[in-house]
Amino acid sequence: MHTRLNQAQPYALGLFRIVVGLLFACHGAASLFGVLGGVMGGGSIPAGTWPGWYAAVIQLVGGSLVVLGLGTRIAALISSGSMAYAYFKVHQPEALFPLQNGGEPSAVFCWAFLLLVFTGPGALALDRLFSRGGAKSDGQDRAREQVLAVTV
Repeated sequence: MHTRLNQAQPYALGLFRIVVGLLFACHGAASLFGVLGGVMGGGSIPAGTWPGWYAAVIQLVGGSLVVLGLGTRIAALISSGSMAYAYFKVHQPEALFPLQNGGEPSAVFCWAFLLLVFTGPGALALDRLFSRGGAKSDGQDRAREQVLAVTV
């Protein structure tokens, strides 16, 4: 059973990346363009307002890059940092715990993106097409995973 789970791990991670990135990009699109219900039940954030408009740009661009698996680690690091900033500057001064201050989405996105910084994009990512070795590096990764599976 562990072998099957280990074989599916890159695909599960890829699916996780796609879902988290899509949700994050939707937040950015809602804030910038007023789609999907907009901000606070309708409308959009005026261009250039600090920090909301800049956060929305990071959400839309970062989320889109993460969905595509293009520059995943860097996009995830910037996205994670923006959510940490949002939590500590906007939500945490209201109350200590995320449930009390409405900061659950910021906290969850922050930690989810930080996880992607360390794990990488998983399967189904454009990063793999543009890596130095291309398909060759995929073979090396599989060999490394098989060695790790045998030693564990």
